[in-house]
Amino acid sequence: MTGVTPTVVRLKLSLLRNGLRQSGGRRAAFIASAVVALLFAALQLLGLIALRGNAHADAVAVLGTSVLALGWAVMPLFFPSGDETLDPTRLVMLPLRPRPLVRALLAASLVGIGPLFTVLLLTGCVVSVAHGAAAYGTAVVAVALALLVCVALARAVATANVRLLTSRKGRDLAVLSGLVIAIGAQLVNFGAQRLGSAGLGELAPVADVLRWLPPASAVGAVHSVAEGAYGTAVAQLLVSAAALGLLVAVWARGLTRLMTSPDGSTLQAADAGARERSSSGLGRLLPAGRTGTVMERTLRYIWRDPKTKAAWVTSLAIGLIVPVFNALQGTGSIYFACFAAGMLGIQMYNQFGQDTSAFWMVAMSISSPRDAYVELRGRALALLVITLPYATLVTVLTTAMLGAWARLPEVLGLSFALLGAMLATGAWTSARFPYSIPQEGHKNVAPGQAGLAWIAIFGGMVSAALLCAPVIALTIWLNVSANGGAWSWLLLPVGAVYGAAITAAGLHLAAPRTSTRLPEILTAVSRG
Repeated sequence: MTGVTPTVVRLKLSLLRNGLRQSGGRRAAFIASAVVALLFAALQLLGLIALRGNAHADAVAVLGTSVLALGWAVMPLFFPSGDETLDPTRLVMLPLRPRPLVRALLAASLVGIGPLFTVLLLTGCVVSVAHGAAAYGTAVVAVALALLVCVALARAVATANVRLLTSRKGRDLAVLSGLVIAIGAQLVNFGAQRLGSAGLGELAPVADVLRWLPPASAVGAVHSVAEGAYGTAVAQLLVSAAALGLLVAVWARGLTRLMTSPDGSTLQAADAGARERSSSGLGRLLPAGRTGTVMERTLRYIWRDPKTKAAWVTSLAIGLIVPVFNALQGTGSIYFACFAAGMLGIQMYNQFGQDTSAFWMVAMSISSPRDAYVELRGRALALLVITLPYATLVTVLTTAMLGAWARLPEVLGLSFALLGAMLATGAWTSARFPYSIPQEGHKNVAPGQAGLAWIAIFGGMVSAALLCAPVIALTIWLNVSANGGAWSWLLLPVGAVYGAAITAAGLHLAAPRTSTRLPEILTAVSRG
């Protein structure tokens, strides 16, 4: 074979082969992931085939194809390193024209587990709606067309964002991929419960729209042929074909611009950083002295450090999703609103590990328990700037959704008490059980320190629950007593005062231990 396309396909195969040769662990991970993915695809294929004859099989097939296309569109943003050929900047020095290169990369994109997974699912979708020889003939065209649309969509998105994907902001997106998976899992769970109670007929209105959007329109064409609507089927196939042509044109245009224009992303990022530094008013809003300095440093870590940002965004999202989704399902309790305070309170744990090896600069400024107390207090106050209003907002929103306004004061009081207890235990465990957070990859604990992390987090959470016992006992007593409902509003000030008091006590207890264990803390957080 000669030409650009065969060469690029052989390059893709070589990259896969050489990658598997690097280590036995990588080879085992690849084989395990391939087996799991293909097994899942085979089970989905059998399930879709089992839907043949069901009145709503076409709705499931169309919606499944749309979800598949959505996955192809977003995965390059979150996992850009999964395919080395996704970065066309590696080919800019070669004498290649964009259009032949587009054809070559499109062919290379059809090699791998992802395309095979997609073919199996698309096959199941078309088989579930195909009836008759004409429909099966259309199904062959539909599968090929839908696959090409998915691949071209992924390539166009990756090419348009290749500068972002290779920058630090791109690595932020990759770290945040876990958040998307967590939210997606909750949405799938919510949708499955709704379908379980209402049936597949709930999908019909959405499917009626999606069957005219590519690449689901190609699968919709198979169903139209089976129903004898040949004109409609031709129109739906043309929609997917036009989308494929448009995506290839956009991809080629982006590839041309990428291969002929200089990379100015670094200069733009530097200019943006300079503007941010010159216009930031954060320091003027914080207290003077060391407390304000520590607060500003902590808030900047939250915004700029990928691992810290990912942890915060995940906690913010899950702290909202759990109470809200339970309220939407009609099975929730207003006390689920405390989940927001609990998720955000976890961010107080392992405070020094978030600094990694840079903690030595902080350690140099701590010479007494008083210095350690001010350091811990500043970090706690920075967390409260976000956690207090957010926990209040989630509690009010959950209360409004459930219509339980009479219980708002007691739930707010419980949330404030829980938050204070977690800040107290988080400060103490940060000094007693520090551990390192690797900056590269998706691991949140350095090798050999998993035991420390489990003790710090789960031990601290159990201790926080025990510290909240007085407020919890008061809440139970007021709810079971005959006239307790009239006094439940007292839980709000009691919880707020108790949370503040327990936080102050925790900081005072953690400060001496922090100042005396600085060498051990520095050694622990600098590993990995």
